[in-house]
Amino acid sequence: MYEYTAADVERRYAETPKGSEFADSRPDHRGDFGRDRARVLHSAALRRLADKTQVVGPRDGDTPRTRLTHSLEVAQISRGIGAGLGLDPDLCEMAGLTHDIGHPPYGHNGEVALNEVAADCGGFEGNAQTLRILTRLEPKIVSEEGVSFGLNLTRAALDAACKYPRTRTSPDGSINRKYGCYDEDAEVLAWLRAGHTDERPSMEAQTMDWADDIAYSVHDVEDGIVSGRITLHVLWDLVELAALAEKGARAFGGTPEMLLDAADSLRQLAVVNRAVDFDHTLAGYAHLKKMTSELVGRYVGATVGATAGQPVLGRQHGELVVPPQALAEVTLLKTIAVLYVMDLPTHLDRQDRQRERIFRVFDYLTAGAPGSLDPMYRAWWEEAASDAARQRVIVDQIASMTESRLERLAKRSAGLAVHLG
Repeated sequence: MYEYTAADVERRYAETPKGSEFADSRPDHRGDFGRDRARVLHSAALRRLADKTQVVGPRDGDTPRTRLTHSLEVAQISRGIGAGLGLDPDLCEMAGLTHDIGHPPYGHNGEVALNEVAADCGGFEGNAQTLRILTRLEPKIVSEEGVSFGLNLTRAALDAACKYPRTRTSPDGSINRKYGCYDEDAEVLAWLRAGHTDERPSMEAQTMDWADDIAYSVHDVEDGIVSGRITLHVLWDLVELAALAEKGARAFGGTPEMLLDAADSLRQLAVVNRAVDFDHTLAGYAHLKKMTSELVGRYVGATVGATAGQPVLGRQHGELVVPPQALAEVTLLKTIAVLYVMDLPTHLDRQDRQRERIFRVFDYLTAGAPGSLDPMYRAWWEEAASDAARQRVIVDQIASMTESRLERLAKRSAGLAVHLG
């Protein structure tokens, strides 16, 4: 078992003890990683995920999963895997809570739009935005000189939250499509990766990443079934299934044959068979929930069983082992969850409107800056030493917005344009 060290619990800014306790108070019993978890749980950035799209919008249906509820589910699964492997459970749960905290309005579609408008300041990536939020944008710890350290999490916590521990630009000058740190924040990445010899994510980050895949596939399929967008009958429709396997292999990796084999194994499960004819009755919901629970347990148990036994597991030690059959089933479920929703013409039309709103709000904030910005971002805009740095501040503010606020601002900016016109 890995023993977390003094370097693992170090924070970038040394904090003074709390000074407001009653005289007879008992000392805080939490460990450093328990405090990290609490800081993320109480952050405004996490709360805003309640109004950010997961697969369908937060206002679609009666109880859709949002980025927030998805993050809570990822955190719970990550904690379970971590506990089974002897990792620190608070650290693994915290990583799950943070994994989507950098997502802008409209999720991955919003990422595409912001990456376009951020072309002159180094692009936009939700994972890199996560690190920026945790280490700068979320107001928690500010030095006497006025420098923000964000939530000032421990080194191991930031490492656990970093799924792609590399900057946008590689040392050889090539541009990474997926990255966890903007070039301008490279110093922070170097600090949190102290002790690592390669770009492999920490053991806790690997755990969080797989927990995300499990939650995304199993829980979002459940959402799709309840909403009527998805039916498990596709597992028995061999023609439709073949087409789906081709799409899934192209989108998420593997081979069509692997996904077809996964469908065969899922068809053998009693819980899947009972959930096929979901009918919105009490029994129907119970069968669906049982399927969700058993599938999550199936993939968590298989992963813990395959990974356990390595001599040391924790941070830079160890490799998460996902059995091929579990990976294939999760990939197939993820394909069903995503492609049956994403390919709908109404969904594609909505995505076009979403990107247009982001472009409109970016133009509006840019034209009116610094007065158009919130006070916190206005101060950073005024401190910025270049046009690129000022553009990054505007992108930061848009990324922080809930979808409701972005839509109100887009409507206001459209009305102002008509008035001025």
